[in-house]
Amino acid sequence: MAAISRGSLPRRAAAVLAACAAALSCAVRAGVLPEDRADLLYHSYDGGGVTIDGPSLLVRKQFADKFSASANYYVDRVTSASIDVVTTASPYTEERTQYSLGLDYLHDRWLLNLGYTSSEENDYSASTFSVGVSQDFFGDLTTLSLGYSLGKDEVGRRGDSIFKDTVERQQYRIGLSQILTRNLIVGLSFETITDEGFLNNPYRQVRYIDETSPLGYAYEPEVYPRTRTSDAAAFRLRYHLPYRAALHGEYRWYTDSWDIGADTFELGYTHPLDGGWILEAKVRLYSQTAASFYEDLFPRSRFQNFMARDKELSTFDSRTIRIGASYDVLRGGWKFVDRGTVNIAYDRIRFDYKDFRDLRVTGVPPGQEPLYGFDANVVQVFVSFWF
Repeated sequence: MAAISRGSLPRRAAAVLAACAAALSCAVRAGVLPEDRADLLYHSYDGGGVTIDGPSLLVRKQFADKFSASANYYVDRVTSASIDVVTTASPYTEERTQYSLGLDYLHDRWLLNLGYTSSEENDYSASTFSVGVSQDFFGDLTTLSLGYSLGKDEVGRRGDSIFKDTVERQQYRIGLSQILTRNLIVGLSFETITDEGFLNNPYRQVRYIDETSPLGYAYEPEVYPRTRTSDAAAFRLRYHLPYRAALHGEYRWYTDSWDIGADTFELGYTHPLDGGWILEAKVRLYSQTAASFYEDLFPRSRFQNFMARDKELSTFDSRTIRIGASYDVLRGGWKFVDRGTVNIAYDRIRFDYKDFRDLRVTGVPPGQEPLYGFDANVVQVFVSFWF
């Protein structure tokens, strides 16, 4: 994932966890409606002085043979005493609530889906409408998908009733999946996102050299461009092994108009066991270059038109190791429930920043503080029922 424009790690981590919750409604082939199911998730993130946790509930139901409706309720509670907060502000706690509705319509070999998502927190509200269509070709061996999303956000600032601004986001996406052999599936996707409006964090500040300050530097508010365009392409493959296990891999390339470039490599393995168990392991490597207007320490105040010190716009890399397990608790069904699983996943993530320094260390000249890095733990526990 590339750095997002709102910038702070709590918001970025919350977005990751929200995506994990939404992923419970996994993608299906164009010629098949999503299965009737319900998923209840609890997630937790702890790292870099930030804790995030909360529940998510997703329900899907088919009706009239051609339609499938879905609804999702998602909450994350954020407590932040991150390095940005402790060096320039006070720790805080906030809660974000998100609601999503979706509708799928199946006709012959093509599937139309519509979606709407709305989220609220004390200083930010967002709404997104999305539409997508996919169709199977060549004996259902090839699936082509197209999609568009439009988001409109409202930005506020705690303790400042006057400050208000907006963000508009548009996403265009295309995807192609191909069954090459009975064991191998490959996929290609490309997306373009355009953002316009207030794209930085209203609380974040940059630092600049100030010889009159006891620290040797001072702070002033960040200033970002009001537009951003990003492009991303991904290649995925999944190979089913003879003993029912599977390997999956992915490479994702990202670039944007702020000169950020990123590469993501992912490799995973899924292994079923007797007795209804499925084990999972995954490794993910991510690296990115810094935005053109990012600096850890600027030479002077108002050094250039745009200035940022968001560590998520810096040069950094991360490494993620995931282990997970799933157990089928209702293989024979129970009353109206056809099947049920209990799932748990644990991610250990290491972040290393190449040009963002730890200002909690004092007594050294400005710009010579140690580089910052931290470990994060992510836990997801969820139950799924098919009916």
